[in-house]
Amino acid sequence: MRAIGRGLFLPAVAALCMALPGCAKPSSAPKLMIFCGAGLRPAAAELLATFASKNGIEVSADYAGSGALLSKLKLARQGDLFMPGDKRWVDLAAQQGLILEQKFVCYFVPTILVQKGNPKKIRGLRDLLKPGVRLGVGNAKYCAIGRVTKEIFEKNSIPWQDVERTLAFASATVNELALHIQARSLDAVIIWDALAKQWARYGDELPVPAKHNVISTVNIGVLKFTKNRKLAEAFVKFAASDRGRSIFKKHGYRVDPPE
Repeated sequence: MRAIGRGLFLPAVAALCMALPGCAKPSSAPKLMIFCGAGLRPAAAELLATFASKNGIEVSADYAGSGALLSKLKLARQGDLFMPGDKRWVDLAAQQGLILEQKFVCYFVPTILVQKGNPKKIRGLRDLLKPGVRLGVGNAKYCAIGRVTKEIFEKNSIPWQDVERTLAFASATVNELALHIQARSLDAVIIWDALAKQWARYGDELPVPAKHNVISTVNIGVLKFTKNRKLAEAFVKFAASDRGRSIFKKHGYRVDPPE
């Protein structure tokens, strides 16, 4: 049989590849990548999908704890946007010269989530330290809720050493805490109010009184590594717009100052 010449073989393979699933030509559409706090995922996913559809672009997201995200983006030195669970992580990134601009998008209010029916009869923060209560909080090194939780106990003159004596689990993300309530492996956790509403089927929310609480402000920042600055700035503007606010509200996030 006569050998197929190289000049004929390569175009034939290329044509075959284009016809097969998974061999599509790489997209030339602009792309945006966001480092996003895990607790913001429901609203962020809809924001990204809406913006991508409107502008004909591709989007991707890395969801994790705020501290972990900051470490990732510093190591990767790429990406377009940073939206952690507390603006202090954006401010920290800005201090290191990683943020071009930032805008407010919503508030996070810490709250207590207990197992459905509240079998341990928890009424407030000090009840979380009762013998037999399996408590879960965020790890302050990795997620925003962990950092804020430590501040709440400090504000209420509850020594962290006392908390550690009854602590059953410290998570890398706020979402893990809600999952433990669903699995009934923890009796109580401190999470964001928006997340507590999303998991209301599995647990009961016990709000922390405003005078005893520490409210978190959520900002989104444009990273200095962005290769699509105008597009990234447009997304920030969209997230902070009335349309963006309506998406946050739809998923239970607060866009007005908590009372």
